[in-house]
Amino acid sequence: MLRISGVTIPDNKRLEIGLTTVYGVGRPRAQETLMGLGIDPGKRPTDLSAAQESALREAIEKFSVEGELKREISGNIRRLKDIKSYRGSRHAKHLPAHGQGTKTNSRTVRGNVRKTMTSGRRKLEKT
Repeated sequence: MLRISGVTIPDNKRLEIGLTTVYGVGRPRAQETLMGLGIDPGKRPTDLSAAQESALREAIEKFSVEGELKREISGNIRRLKDIKSYRGSRHAKHLPAHGQGTKTNSRTVRGNVRKTMTSGRRKLEKT
C-alpha cells in the first residue's frame, strides 16, 4: 500500500493514473516524475520495490501538494478579496472570475440552480 502526502494510491490502477489521486499531481506531472525516476508508468503500486516507493514519495513531496497547495490557493484568493480587485469581488459573489458571461452558463461556480424564465405573470390558481 503506497501512501504519498497522506493519500493512499489505489493498488488496482496504473501508477500514472493512481498518482493523480494526490491533489496537485496531474497526468503530466505524474508521467514526468515516473520517467525521471526510470519507473514504468504502466506498473501497479504493488509491483514497486521499497527503494522505488521511497524515491517516488520524495520526488512527489518536493512539489507543493495536498494541504500546502490548498492553503496557497486560498491565500491567493483571500489576497484578491483584501485588495478589493475585480477578480476578488467575483470570487466573493461566487461568480465566474475570468470574464465569462452568466446569462446561460457558469453552472459550476454558481451552483447548478436552474430557474426557468417566465413572462412575469403569475399563473391563475384553479379553485
